Amino acid sequence: MLSVVIATHNSERQLVPVLSALVPGVTAGLLQDVTLADNASTDDTAAIADAAGCAFLSAVGDPGMRLRQGVAAARGRWLMFLSPESLLEEGWVREVANFIETVERRGQAERLAATFRLAVDGYGLKPRLGEAVAAARLALFGLPKPAQGLILSRRAYDRIGGHPPGVSAERRFLARIGRRHIHPLRSHVLLPERPHPADG
Repeated sequence: MLSVVIATHNSERQLVPVLSALVPGVTAGLLQDVTLADNASTDDTAAIADAAGCAFLSAVGDPGMRLRQGVAAARGRWLMFLSPESLLEEGWVREVANFIETVERRGQAERLAATFRLAVDGYGLKPRLGEAVAAARLALFGLPKPAQGLILSRRAYDRIGGHPPGVSAERRFLARIGRRHIHPLRSHVLLPERPHPADG
């Protein structure tokens, strides 16, 4: 039912916990496959993909092009985009399954998408401030950070036209969906205190 697409570049250190957090989706019968759309990594990203049973697509450059290739390789009728450091917290499987079931039942699968709430790893004021800013951005503008994850149907992806070309492909794609059509789930995605872009 659900395919995960992750844009990677020298992501071996982050990938192991991120992929481990996806395992409950496989055991629940929700997650069908995972594709890594890679930007010419020189570390062991490909080896980790092979060990985890992920599809690995290697291409140089344009993030939008690589994400579109990842979608083309995916088999599910629903898509979930994550960054290589988007660590999903416990409970995400139930929430995503409920979202998919609800929008399909209501005939809204071509219009509505979902994202996770942001949690920043670390103690002290700075991580909490980062969470507050992300929550305010989501409330005011309806647009999450790309690393917060995105769930939408393949039909919606195709209707919107897929990821545009360029280095800001993910942000531009979120803007294409529009604030009124992105539903924040209760589940969180945990990010490092200072995340770096997936494309290095």
